[in-house]
Amino acid sequence: MFNKVGIKVAVMVNLVLLIVIAAGSFYIIQKQSQSLEDQLLERGKIESILGAKMVGKVLEEAIDNGVFNVTEAFDTNYQEIPGFNPAKYHTLYDSYLDKAILSLQDEFLKDESLEYAVTVDRNGYLPTHNTRYQQGISGEEGKDLAGNRTKRIFNDPIGIKSAQNQKESFLQAYKRDTGEVMWDISSPIFVKGKHWGGFRIGVSLNKIRVAQGKLQGTLLAIMAGLLLVSVLAVFLVVDHALKPLGKFTQIAGELADGKVDQQIVATSHDEIGKLADVLERLRVSLKVAMDRLSRK
Repeated sequence: MFNKVGIKVAVMVNLVLLIVIAAGSFYIIQKQSQSLEDQLLERGKIESILGAKMVGKVLEEAIDNGVFNVTEAFDTNYQEIPGFNPAKYHTLYDSYLDKAILSLQDEFLKDESLEYAVTVDRNGYLPTHNTRYQQGISGEEGKDLAGNRTKRIFNDPIGIKSAQNQKESFLQAYKRDTGEVMWDISSPIFVKGKHWGGFRIGVSLNKIRVAQGKLQGTLLAIMAGLLLVSVLAVFLVVDHALKPLGKFTQIAGELADGKVDQQIVATSHDEIGKLADVLERLRVSLKVAMDRLSRK
């Protein structure tokens, strides 16, 4: 098989093609994976800004409607709820926010890349967590730590920075007390012109990696398909292009055996066509020589 020139040429071309496609695939996968993460983070930034504005409006409307006054809206006299570790607290406004912002915050979690979308005051107090983090108390410390996180004060270094941040789309790497690592994006909440706290978005690094893995798998499948098609195309094209060489090899053998009557016609003007002309001149020369010898 490998004694054929066409096969050798096709194999060499395909090896070069394999290297080029492999290098190109690696570059594209890296760029697209980074682009995907950037897109998810950009979406999270927009969501944090939107959430902050919506919660700020909810609080201001509650003040305007007499639900509570400005001082009560900024209440930091946290009343501990007995029997919880970590501790949970009530404020003068938390029961209202349980009704007013729970569905609003849960709406953000339709974005599957998000782990949480929550409101915290300037001290990191989280009055109303997402529904998924308000599971019933089981008495199992680890299960409750992960499943019931509402009304806690998240004043860890990352949490307090998010709560006190006054810049839109403030991005931090965050390791939760349950072990998950994610991007935390916060935007400030202002109520009646005063900084109230922040709206925090948690973008799951694990979900980003899963999404990147799916993207990479898709791109690899596409590149593998392109490579397979290219390999087959190269073999077919090279075999077709060099097919006349097989015919001319047969003709050269016949000339060597003294078969000089069949005219050799060039069908192209490339190197193969020139080879046909050379063989035709050789055939004519041999025929003339053979005719002379036969007349003696």
